[in-house]
Amino acid sequence: MRYSQVFWKTYHQTPSEAENISAALLVKGAYIDRVGAGLYSLLPLGLKVHKKIESIIRQNLDEIGCEEVLLPALHPAEVWQKTGRLKTMEPPLFTTKDRKNQTLVLASTHEEVITQLVGKFTLSYSDLPRCVYQIQTKFRNEIRPTGGLLRTREFSMLDAYSFHESVKDLEDFYKKITTAFEKIFTQCGFQTVTVVAQSGSMGGAISHEILLLAETGEDRVLICSQCQKGWKKEVFKEKNCPSCKVVLKEERAIESGHVFQLGDLYSKKLDIDFVDKDNKRKPAIMGCYGIGIGRLLASAVEANHDEYGIIWPKSIAPYQVYLVGLTSGADKIYEKLSQAKVEVFYDDRRESAGVKFADADLLGFPIRLVVSEKTQKEGKVEVKIRGNSKTEMVAVDKLVDYIKNMCYN
Repeated sequence: MRYSQVFWKTYHQTPSEAENISAALLVKGAYIDRVGAGLYSLLPLGLKVHKKIESIIRQNLDEIGCEEVLLPALHPAEVWQKTGRLKTMEPPLFTTKDRKNQTLVLASTHEEVITQLVGKFTLSYSDLPRCVYQIQTKFRNEIRPTGGLLRTREFSMLDAYSFHESVKDLEDFYKKITTAFEKIFTQCGFQTVTVVAQSGSMGGAISHEILLLAETGEDRVLICSQCQKGWKKEVFKEKNCPSCKVVLKEERAIESGHVFQLGDLYSKKLDIDFVDKDNKRKPAIMGCYGIGIGRLLASAVEANHDEYGIIWPKSIAPYQVYLVGLTSGADKIYEKLSQAKVEVFYDDRRESAGVKFADADLLGFPIRLVVSEKTQKEGKVEVKIRGNSKTEMVAVDKLVDYIKNMCYN
């Protein structure tokens, strides 16, 4: 993509409504655009990051046998009345009326609808276990939607739901999908810790949060340096690890994923039964698992930035290369990289080198290339890794291999 052909532009001033670093940098870099309180548009760069996170999620969930669906965001209120959550969800549900004056719910989660769906196809123990997931829009009626994408009223979420014939089977799968979640975050370039959590409106006796370590995070966690186990500071008052007896280190973090063991909470209320091996009817045992994708995108910026802008992990960067053209010879480099299937963003604007360098730092792609008259005469390109102050010269004929080794291996 050529910078001269995009419709958006970066900003030089920090937006007044930005309450944290991710909101400021994502708006300044034209990754997102604010429509209203807690409502944001994803612009082309932001959507590219979003889709890369989605791809990593799909890959890992498909590997453990989960199936993807797409459920409606608008639900009849009756199904929420059956579980008792129509009036008790926190934050409260968005509701509306249709032309027949029937109440409809804008879903903040999908336990009710997915349970009814899977129940239609779950007749006996031989149909279990099953795990179904979606990546879909959710609506949360937040009282104070602040912090950019960290707390919004409309957002895209990965929500997965598993169905089992026994608590033991749920516990085994719960470990498997928690590991998959941790793998997702690692592949996105994050350092995380999994901690015991409260289930809240979702219900169930057991749940865990997966927290992304970030200096700007609102949560406080206590981590053991030996076994790497962690606890939320607000619920764990000990100073030492119960297992290792070493002093726990306090870190700041952002909630990035949540997993729940729901038991038969929803299947009982919605009359979703199956026939077991002894020909007896039993309610299915359930789990649910969620990752807010926009929140994860913002968390990546909270954890990876400097005074100049974003520093994207290469696995989710919208482009791998920011090509700064200071001479027409950069066109050939752009064509060479494009033909080699390198994700390259070419700054071909009639702007000064300083403006282009500033945008390269703000947008945060892993590699910056500079093609000038000097480098062109030498048959080389200046290369700088984002977050590193040093530059090096790489021969044009070795450039593709250099970039692929840095970004795609």
